[in-house]
Amino acid sequence: MLPYGRQSITEDDITAVTEVLRGDWLTTGPAVERFEADIASVAGLSGRAVSVTSGTAALHVAYAAAGVGPGDEVVTTPLTFLATATCASVLGATIRFADVSPDTGNLDPDAAAAVVTDRTKVVSGVDYAGHPIDAVGLGRVAHEVGAILLEDAAHSVGGSLDGTPVGSLADVTTFSFFPTKNLTTAEGGAVVSRDPEILERARTFKGIGMVREPERLRRPDEGAWWYEMPELGLNYRLPDVLAALGSNQLRRLSSFVARRQDITDRYNAAFAGIEELQRPAHRAGAVPAWHLYPLRIRDGRRRELFDHLRDNGIGVQVNYIPVYWQPYFEDLGYRRGLCPMAEEYYSQEISLPLFPDLTDSDVDRVIDLVRGFVGA
Repeated sequence: MLPYGRQSITEDDITAVTEVLRGDWLTTGPAVERFEADIASVAGLSGRAVSVTSGTAALHVAYAAAGVGPGDEVVTTPLTFLATATCASVLGATIRFADVSPDTGNLDPDAAAAVVTDRTKVVSGVDYAGHPIDAVGLGRVAHEVGAILLEDAAHSVGGSLDGTPVGSLADVTTFSFFPTKNLTTAEGGAVVSRDPEILERARTFKGIGMVREPERLRRPDEGAWWYEMPELGLNYRLPDVLAALGSNQLRRLSSFVARRQDITDRYNAAFAGIEELQRPAHRAGAVPAWHLYPLRIRDGRRRELFDHLRDNGIGVQVNYIPVYWQPYFEDLGYRRGLCPMAEEYYSQEISLPLFPDLTDSDVDRVIDLVRGFVGA
């Protein structure tokens, strides 16, 4: 079965990991600090990112660092993985879903503006498939009500908008380094921000809420062993073993992004002019870091095409089921029909294989099966 996504691991990656295994620090060591500096640099920021154990952990940490809690509202898209919404729910926030733009599938600023209130704490946009959000439009919506803009960039590390790297577009940005993503640490994620206070709170939260710095202690004279926990936190520390893999992968990030664009271009050329098919949008000024190739079939036969490709050894996927369709949100009173554009997008979308080691012949095999299905 040809997978829809897959990690790209080289002997250099393996060597980077084994060097850590032979060293003194398996966690909380220098490889973590190096990786955090590397991620901050890719995001166009100085200093260090806050590395964590997954993209979900990154969202949880970012919402906590933003002060999200009971009584707050978070506005986000339903066309995303569950964690964009659930990590705010876990902290006690109410989720307000807003519809997506029909071309990119990203959170639509006008739709977000229609649901923000004076209780909105965060507006969370998702770089769906790797295409950057409308950061200017969404930032304006968020800032007008005193909220912050969070960019869930799980799909888009290495991308940019109007020359600004993903990671510097929003008030706070989260990344994911799952194996199918644009670079991997096996499992892992990161939080970046231009706001040092958000970063400090994020670092404390992911470290179980513990602090040791004398200036942050209530009783600084107890001894060198002393630590305190001023607020609750969780252990979301990324170990050095995985951080070393991430730093080594970052050396090839530009080639990963370029190869993903090459494959996207090949798909786009093959599907051009076919009435039943809609290719992913690419807005002016955006340099996507394509994580998915979200093809849309508009004749109502998405399930048939999905089964046809799976039956022929192509491991396609659907991204995503609208979040508020999940039983958890249904039980809270959310109903289908809330975001018609997102639901239409979902009903048509099918993610074709896309990863750097995918060969042109494999891409052409997928193309032939899709074109044959629609009779092109």
